[in-house]
Formats: sequence, C-alpha cells, structure tokens
Amino acid sequence: MNHTPAPKKRVGDALVEAGAITPEQLEEALAQQKVSGLMLGELLMAQGIISSTTLTRTLGKCLGVKGVQLRHGLIDAALLKSIGQDEAERLRVIPLFKVHDTMTVAMAEPQSLPIIDRLRQLTGCKIRPVLAIESNILEFVKKYASGDVDVDAFLATLLDTDVSVVERETVDEGPATDLDKMVEGSPIVNLINVALLTAVRDGASDIHIEPDRKGTRIRYRIDGVLRELMNPPAGMHAAIVSRVKVISKMDIAEKRLPQEGRVRIHAEQRGIDLRVSSMPTLLGEKLVVRILDKENLRVKLEDLGFRNDPIVSFKRMLHQPHGIVFVTGPTGSGKTTTLYSALDLLRSPERNIVTVEDPVEYQLDLVNQIQTHDSINFTFARALRSILRQDPDIIMIGEVRDEETARVAVQAALTGHLVLATLHTNDAPGAIARLLDMGLESYLISSAINGVVAQRLLRTICSSCETKYYPNERVLADAGLSDQTGRSFLKGAGCRQCHDSGFQGRLGIFQVMEISPDLRRLVHAAAPTHELQARYAEHGGKTLRQEAVLLAMEGKTSLEEALRATHSEEAMDVGQAHPHVSNSGSATEYGSDAA
Repeated sequence: MNHTPAPKKRVGDALVEAGAITPEQLEEALAQQKVSGLMLGELLMAQGIISSTTLTRTLGKCLGVKGVQLRHGLIDAALLKSIGQDEAERLRVIPLFKVHDTMTVAMAEPQSLPIIDRLRQLTGCKIRPVLAIESNILEFVKKYASGDVDVDAFLATLLDTDVSVVERETVDEGPATDLDKMVEGSPIVNLINVALLTAVRDGASDIHIEPDRKGTRIRYRIDGVLRELMNPPAGMHAAIVSRVKVISKMDIAEKRLPQEGRVRIHAEQRGIDLRVSSMPTLLGEKLVVRILDKENLRVKLEDLGFRNDPIVSFKRMLHQPHGIVFVTGPTGSGKTTTLYSALDLLRSPERNIVTVEDPVEYQLDLVNQIQTHDSINFTFARALRSILRQDPDIIMIGEVRDEETARVAVQAALTGHLVLATLHTNDAPGAIARLLDMGLESYLISSAINGVVAQRLLRTICSSCETKYYPNERVLADAGLSDQTGRSFLKGAGCRQCHDSGFQGRLGIFQVMEISPDLRRLVHAAAPTHELQARYAEHGGKTLRQEAVLLAMEGKTSLEEALRATHSEEAMDVGQAHPHVSNSGSATEYGSDAA
C-alpha cells in the first residue's frame, strides 16, 4: 500500500496559525508577491509586519530544523576559512561553531542535501544544519571575511542585557532550562547551552571554563581525562563567566574571591543538577561545573567492577549489625558512588538511614540526607552528634576529616550503629595509620572497625576499536608479569566513538581488607602499615595494582592503564608476583564519578 507523505505547511499558513499575521495580511502579501517577485517572508519583513526572528522560527518549524538569529559571538570566524568567502556566498551558508567532528552551519536552505554534501567535502566534518535568513547570512559572511567585527561594542551591549537579565532557575522547584532548544536569544546563552548539552550527551563529569591569553578555553572531563570542547572567540570570557554565575545564583560583581553555586537544568528529557565553582586566576575567573547526572550513577554493587571474592568480603562487612566501614582513595576515585551503592544494598523501610555529606550529590529514596554548612558551624561532628539523637540504624559520613569527626564516628560504631565513611589514604592498610595519626587510640579502632575498601578508577577498552598487542618487557616487569613474555593483551586502537583515546567508560578496582581476628590483634597493638599489609597478603589479600593487572589479563583494560591507575602503589615484597588464578566479577561501566 502506497503512502503519500503529508504536504509541508506553507510559510504563510504557518504565520497565520502562529498569530504573527492575519489572513487578510496574508492575502494582501501574496498579491504583492506576484508583482514584486520577492519571497513571502522577505516581503513581510520589508513591510515591518513580522520580525526576522519570527520568520526564522516559523520557517524552521516548516522545514523541521532549528532556526537561529545570527549575532556576533555565535559565529567562530576561524571556521569560515575552511569554506571560503566565495563558496559561503554561493552556497548561502556560514559556519557557527564546531564540537568535535560536528560543525553547526547556518544555511538558507538547510534541507538541501547537495549543499550539505559539499560542506562535508570542504570541512571534513559532519554537518548539523540550522536555518538562518539568507540576507543575514550574506551580511555576516562579508563582515567576518573582511574582519569587520567590533567585539568590544558587542560585549558592551551583551553585558547590559543578555547576561544580566536571565531567568532564575532553582534547585528544587521552578522552571528548568531546556538546553535542547537553540533559541534565538543571546549567543552567549546559546554557547553555554551547547557546551552543557554536549557534555551531558557525552557523559562528561565536569566542564572547565578557563581564561587564556588568546580567549577562552572550554574543556570537559570524560572517563577521568580532560578533552577540548570548544574555544570561543577572544573577548567573550567575562560574558561567559557572568552567564554561568547568574544562573547558578552567584555574585557576578565578586571577582576576587572563590564562590560556589548550584543550578538545575533540563537536558536530554531529564533533570540534571550542576554544581559550579569559581576561582580567581591571573588572567580572569576560572569556572568548573560538576555535572550530577543520575543517568550515569550506578548504585548496584555488582555494576561497579568488584571481582567475586572482594564483593563477598565487602557485603559481609556491610551486614554486620554494628561497626565502621571505611572507603578510601584520592579525590575523584568514586568513593561516594561506592557508599551510595552500599546504602542501596542496605536501605529498607525497616531501617533508619541517615547521611551527612558536603555536598549532597544525589538523592536516594528511604535515606535521610543532611548537608553540612561550615558558614554556620554545622560541621560533620556537630551533625553526627545530632544524628545520634535521631535513633539511626545506619549512618553514612561523607568524609572523616579530623579527630573530632573520627572520634564521634567510632563511638557511634561502638554503641550499636553501622557507620560508613570515606577517608583519604593510598591503600586499605594505610587507613589504620591515618586514624592513629588523627589521635584515636588503637584499642578503639580495633574494637570498632569492620574493614576498609581502597579503590581507584581505570578506563575500560573501547569495544569499537579493541585490538591485540604485546607489552614490552619493562611494562610486564612493572606489572609483576615477567613470566608472561609473549602473551598478548588487549587495548583500544582509537576511533571516533572513543575520541581516539582507545577507552570508553570506567571501572572500579577495589582492595577489600576485611578485619580478621589476626588483623584486629595487630590493629590493637598499633602495628605499622607494612605488618598489616604482610598479614593481609598472607590471607590472600591483593594490592590495588594486582587487582588492576587481573582486569588487564581479563581483557577489560590495557596493561599500561592498569599501571597508570595504580601509579601510587609501592612495589612490595609480599605478593608482588602476579596471582595466576582469578575470579571474574561484573565489569559494566562504572559511570560518573561522584567523589
């Protein structure tokens, strides 16, 4: 059965339907069009009946593409060179900006496949067409080709209007910003929207907006590595910073002191929280935007990358009726995500679970989450003391930073509560020394502690460009695999999907030290870290490096990445030779790092 496609709506009918003109005005314009030979939209614009913005929006709806009003700041002048002035005028196009291998181009005929193919050939990029008025395009092509662009005058106008007068988003309620609309408003708004939307789509955890002598550099972090996102034209840094600070409810007049703010946006059909931090530098303010996207949060322990033996030990520690469990590692190693996963395992209507965090990054059902405020002296220790009067069963502490917090946490563990907390140490045995350094007595630590989990994140091989390779002898020796010469491993060759990195996604590596009776006696005696490590190894415990090497042998990461992720691991006499027998656990993508 043949289906005839529905005819596209005519521009005049669409303008009437939108209320931009009356049926009478349409009839009169159509009559004049026959005499003048002008396009209907151009005729209505010339008569002042509709604005160019209205025409662009309406034409875009008719053609099924985004419409954009060209303004200074939305156009990257350097991109025009890849097309050339003559070809841009002939095709009636102007490039706006480029993100990775995709160039957004304003076109008078965005539905023309031959023009899009020609642009692909000229630029070597994928083309994302948007609609603009032909006269507007030709005007800007001439201006940018001749260098006749007054950025200072543009910024003076921008700072008074587009940057300051914006909608105020709220974290918990109120309107959210829909970033999937290339609105016809400020080019700075559009630029920030494109940066945020691209970062969300690519699964980035952070965006860095940095001043540079040549302009502004915008990078974003994917799988723990910063990548170039875009380089806006020179002179726009102050306007970009102002826009982000305004929507984050920060003081745009204060440029000398660090600030923090939050904003909730709507992108990809879901709500996403952004945490914004500003820092004054020599060349201007630097902003870092942390993207808290629940879509990337993995809260099932089995999804984090635990092998079979470590996850069994970790669950046994969590199911103790009381005691304290520490998750350790440097900033950015995913500690908070691991704690959320533990809470997901433990939460139920029969338990009162309370957390104290700084800040609360993700909200969990059946969990009472408290945020500290140092400005009003509502510290971790003070919050903990109040929590203990709230009849809790399980307490999670975002970070143990000082003796006071550590002492209250240990006392809570000794009085019948299960306590989960993070600590900054290099490995699991090192947590005991850290607590002793804080001033806690060894007998209290030995009585309260159930175990310690140390962790790192390593990048996993991109499945689209996976290939075999043979590491050199030095790499094998560093991995404790000198007896594996000639063995092949896997790595990513690099492709468009992984931005030529060879990696896509991340996985946790975990050193789980469950406190056995032998270890408890050593902790009570305040034994040094190397003795704890030796006894832990005697019971089959592995270092973080050995855990990472096991994942490389299973083909989940490269051997070099395993060494890079565990570069702080010291070569130890105990257990440095690689364990030949391994149990493979779940190895799904670890998602956005939340700690």
